[in-house]
Amino acid sequence: MAEVGILGADEQVELLAGQIIQKMPKGPVHSALCKRIEKLLERRLGEQVLVRLQDPIRLDDYSEPEPDIAVVRPQDDFYASHHPTPADVYLIIEVADTTVERDLGGKANLYSTAGILDYWVLNVSARQLHVFRDPSPDGYQRQLILREQAIQIQAFPTCEISVLECFGGV
Repeated sequence: MAEVGILGADEQVELLAGQIIQKMPKGPVHSALCKRIEKLLERRLGEQVLVRLQDPIRLDDYSEPEPDIAVVRPQDDFYASHHPTPADVYLIIEVADTTVERDLGGKANLYSTAGILDYWVLNVSARQLHVFRDPSPDGYQRQLILREQAIQIQAFPTCEISVLECFGGV
C-alpha cells in the first residue's frame, strides 16, 4: 500500500485480519527488552535459527503482523524473496507494555488460527510471561503464566529461558 501511495512509507502499521492497525511507539524499556531477548536467543540457539525483530510474518492473505521477535528457520537469502509463513516460525514473542490486551487477545487468536505452535507475551507492567501453546481454530488450548520460572522453547526443548533472564535489570 505504501508503494501505491495509500500509506506513507514511514507509517508504522501492520495488517491484522484485514484491518490496518496503527503500531504503538516503542519506549526505551520495550526496545531494551527486545534487544536483550534477541541476544539471549542468538547466544542459546546460534545458527539453528534466524531471530527477526519487528519484521513481517505472513499468516495469510489478510494478516501480516510484525511481531517484536520472531524465531524462524534460517534461509540463505534471509527471506529476501518472501516473508516467513507459519511453517517457518518456531516462536513468536511480543513485548507488551501498552498493547497487553491486543497481544493477549486478538493477536493470540490470529497466531493460533494460523497454527503458530509457540507464542509468548512478555507483560512488562506485571513482569509476567504468558506462554500460549496447542493452537486451534478456536484459540490456544494451553496458556501458562510465569513470573520467575524457566520454560523451554517448544521447538528446542534443550533451550530453557527464565522470565528473570528476559527482564534482566529492567
